Formats: sequence, C-alpha cells, structure tokens
Amino acid sequence: MSVDLKRLSPAERLLWDYGVRRPAHIDLEAIAFDKGAKVIYRRLGGSEARLVARGNHAVISINSDSNDGRQRFSLAHELAHWINDRETGAFLCAKEDIGPQDFEAKLVEKKANEFGSQLLLPNYLVDPWMKGRTVTLGTASLLGADFSTSLTAAAIRLIRRTNESACLVCHNQTRLVWFQRSIRFPSEYFLASGLHPETDGFRMAFGGASGLSEVKVEPANYWISSRGVSRLEVETQSVKLPDGTVLTLISI
Repeated sequence: MSVDLKRLSPAERLLWDYGVRRPAHIDLEAIAFDKGAKVIYRRLGGSEARLVARGNHAVISINSDSNDGRQRFSLAHELAHWINDRETGAFLCAKEDIGPQDFEAKLVEKKANEFGSQLLLPNYLVDPWMKGRTVTLGTASLLGADFSTSLTAAAIRLIRRTNESACLVCHNQTRLVWFQRSIRFPSEYFLASGLHPETDGFRMAFGGASGLSEVKVEPANYWISSRGVSRLEVETQSVKLPDGTVLTLISI
C-alpha cells in the first residue's frame, strides 16, 4: 500500500514501523512487550486501567471486569502513557479518563485517548476502508468488528473522517451526555438537550429495546433546536449502549 509517511501521526508512524498494513496486524500486547511493558488483566475496583513504571519497564493492569472493547481501548490508552509520559511514573485511570469521546478527560488523558485511538483505528487504514460506504451505525459496527474496537470508538472515527454532514450524539434518560460533529456538520446547529418522545432513541432509553434501529427519516427538530430547521429532515439511527446510554448518528 502507498502511504505518505509525512502525514502520519506519531501513533500511526509507530504502527507503520511495526509493519502494520492491515487491521489484523495491530497487536497491542506485542507492542507493549517490545516497549518493555507487561500487560496483566485483573479486577481494579473502580478504575479501568493502571500503569506502574520503573526505569525502562512497566506493568499495565487492565480491568478484567470490563468488556473487550473497553479493555482494548484501555490498553491503547495506557500504552500511550508509557510511550509518551513514562517519566511521570504511574497512572491510575478512571472510566471518565479513558474513551474516544473525551467528554470529561483531563488534558494529559485527552492526549493519551487520541494516541490510543490512532493505535486502534489508524487513519491510513480507516480512510481506504471507508471508501464507498455510507456513514451509519451499521457501518460503524462493521468497522469495529474489522478493527476489534467498540462500536462507540468506531463511530467516532467515522464521524471524524467523513466528508458528509453528520453528528454523533449520546443521551441518557435526562440529558445530552456528549456529541461529536463531522467537519461539515453546521456549527450553528444546537443539539437537543434531551431525547424526543417520538424517536427510537427515546424508546431505547426508557424501554427494553436493543440492537441497531433501522435508518429512518425524521424531522430535524427532533434532534436540532436551532432556528430554520422546522422544514428540514435528517436521517437517524440509534443503538443502546451497555451502560444504558443511547448513541444516535444524525445525517443531514
């Protein structure tokens, strides 16, 4: 494959130097081992991951109670700390610190999240994968399966790389928890603070529905509270996440 090495992020360049040319080549435990870090899985009681470093060696502990997607992102996050922040000595990372959405993370954790996201979903592999595919949660699910990541991480990567006008929103029963706009999604559009009762997202949040909803066309004002959208329609698709929140992809 042909790649402009000058355009690669530090995490992508690391993968490229390890010979990663396909998603199946991304072996985080092997990279950690080569970098002097031992990875163990154990119950951590309140945190998602822990890094303890001494000299040129480290132990990365991953919460064994978490699901596979969370564990994999946690490992990528701690590996980012080990590679970039090792002089600090130790990190105990809580749930809000680790995640591609970055909605509550501190600055140093945001940097580790971005580096970790690029380890799991490098742009030089994701961009060609996306060609010819529509931006939906169904596509995100396929991306997550091919790259062994969570649906949330895959959906965020799709939104960040697409040229379509789309937005990813995550709600609980009472409020908008976080969102991610694509570069073409109008910045003047305010996102609804709560779920509209007529949407699949609302029914998922307050009922027992699971799995991906069908892509449907809905009035934009179900999701956008700005002026001038009363006649606009959007395409939406929702899914209930393991923590009970609802993820929805909105396309204009």
